[in-house]
Amino acid sequence: MITKMTLTVNEAVEASGISRTRLYQYMKDGELPVVKLGARTLIRPVDLEKFINDHVTGL
Repeated sequence: MITKMTLTVNEAVEASGISRTRLYQYMKDGELPVVKLGARTLIRPVDLEKFINDHVTGL
């Protein structure tokens, strides 16, 4: 089985539970790294996982 190296924004939204608008804001602010291939904006799963882990709180 092939593991995906990148996720589309919609796949990242589904995987993370973060809204599309909020995800785009994190990307714009530079908090979530992206891969740009032509007009496509892609997110590496490792970057999404790191982003989420960096925002874990002790609530």
